[in-house]
Amino acid sequence: MSPILHVIASNVGGILAGLALAGAVLWRQQRALKEARYQANHDEVTGLPNRRRFLTCLHETLAADAPVGVVLLDLDRFKAVNDTLGHEAGNDLLHQIGRRLASLPKPVKIAARLSGDEFALLVRGGREDTDAAAHAAWQVISSHTIQVTNGDLRVVASVGYAHTGRRHASVRDLLTEADQAMYRAKKSGTGVHGSHGMVPAGPRSRSRHDH
Repeated sequence: MSPILHVIASNVGGILAGLALAGAVLWRQQRALKEARYQANHDEVTGLPNRRRFLTCLHETLAADAPVGVVLLDLDRFKAVNDTLGHEAGNDLLHQIGRRLASLPKPVKIAARLSGDEFALLVRGGREDTDAAAHAAWQVISSHTIQVTNGDLRVVASVGYAHTGRRHASVRDLLTEADQAMYRAKKSGTGVHGSHGMVPAGPRSRSRHDH
């Protein structure tokens, strides 16, 4: 090979090597960014969307002015699981609960873990769809034992729900009504409780979920 061709070949090889290196660096950066975005919007224990993602999705759905319902639920006596069986069993239980809620069919649009032992469903559809989703959530959690590292557990959930109907409502309204319904379900021991009527528009007292 002539000296000139050798120089040209060396330069081309260097350029290709540089492009390959730059491509690898860009791929790693994109992968890291994608992973960071996923972690910012998903719960580490259950793999479900987290509070941030749930509220974003709820805001977007309400902005579309379509009928939507929110189902809130928590696990009765969950603290006793952590205290008696340990946090590993508690996390295992939360993971299993998350899998069951994630398997619920449409019109459930999203199942999320908000915090601790509290979960939420966003339902696209009428009030009867929200009612059905609330009872389905209670059923998949409370009607069968759940296997964890230390054995099988019988878990009971308290479920509350609210629905917008065809009237405009805020995120705060919807979450407050669903939270109050969940409290009534827990207090009465009925398992599932719906809010009274449709959620009205306008400001109300701040919900502990509205942040």
